[in-house]
Amino acid sequence: MILLSFDTEEFDVPREHGVEYDTLKEGMEVSKYGTNRILDCLEECGVKGTFFCTTNFATHAPEVMQRIINGGHEVAAHGCDHWNPKADDVINSKRILEELTGQTIKGYRQPRMFKVDIAEQARQGYLYNASLNPAFIPGRYMHLTTPRTYFMEKGVLQIPASVSPILRIPMFWLSLHNFPLWLYKALTFRILKHDGYFNTYFHPWEFYPLGEHPELKMPYIIRHNAGQGMYDRLKDVILSLKAKGEEFGTYKEFAERVTQ
Repeated sequence: MILLSFDTEEFDVPREHGVEYDTLKEGMEVSKYGTNRILDCLEECGVKGTFFCTTNFATHAPEVMQRIINGGHEVAAHGCDHWNPKADDVINSKRILEELTGQTIKGYRQPRMFKVDIAEQARQGYLYNASLNPAFIPGRYMHLTTPRTYFMEKGVLQIPASVSPILRIPMFWLSLHNFPLWLYKALTFRILKHDGYFNTYFHPWEFYPLGEHPELKMPYIIRHNAGQGMYDRLKDVILSLKAKGEEFGTYKEFAERVTQ
């Protein structure tokens, strides 16, 4: 199964680079634009995905949230304020999203893939956690001892982002920005053959033309292929996988399947 996910949050990356930026005004406009472009791409390709939403985004973009729901996509939790995650977000984000959407929220991803209290997730009734990137990247994602593939912990299914066998090359958003497309697809098929599924994630702001906004001070590796380039690349990958007969599904569908 192919698991496409999107961390649907207020755009706050400029603040990481010293730019004064109103994430709930300017940042939300960027994220709403990008989410709609993602939804356009998924609709064009005829596939479903999982949208890990902060409560900030869900509260400030009700029309986009409705489009996600109407498209048959899964809504999952991504904390409350992306810039300032708190320990009780695992509780509050689920409650608020369920109130806003009328759906039962089954999954959680911590902002920036930070650690999360798995025991609290279990108490709150989460089916799965998607807050792991077991990659070989010095710094935030230096997780060589973490399992590469899904596993159970304290009654909650852990679904790590896909990395290649042996070398643990990450296949997340930055990879699609910067790898040659043939290499990204080749590694994707290698992981599928080895693991039996493929799991990756992106952000709405990647589908915004960041290269046209030097004032945001985005590093080259982020703005490279941003906007239409990412739309075209994601579409190419999806259609290549569909051509191979691969099945697309939501995290909830995957988690229910592997825990039966």
